Amino acid sequence: MKHKEELIQSTIQQKGLSRCDSFHGTIEFIGKRWMGIIIYHLLDGPKRYHELLAEIQGISDRLLTERLRELEAHGLVVKKVSEPTSRKVEYELTKIGNDLEEVISAIFKWVKDNGCNAYDGKK
Repeated sequence: MKHKEELIQSTIQQKGLSRCDSFHGTIEFIGKRWMGIIIYHLLDGPKRYHELLAEIQGISDRLLTERLRELEAHGLVVKKVSEPTSRKVEYELTKIGNDLEEVISAIFKWVKDNGCNAYDGKK
């Protein structure tokens, strides 16, 4: 595969900061612990925090909050707060967040067809 070099890997960035301006940076961002599964669950539509917490087995409060903030900071998720008196907060994918549906579907297809341990010496 030949692609423009600048799209393969970003320039050096500050430690701890994620950038989605290259193939490598995007894979690293989506591949962060729990990030992909959060995006997957939000593909169904807006969810409240506790709905996500209940649907994603094993994730901690702290980590879910951290990942949602990262997704929001990158413009993939919007936090919608309804009337202040009801304190109802929902998280929803933005258009660019929803654009990841094809990527998530492609990964599911690859896992179904191959998986990481699919090699049995016959392929």
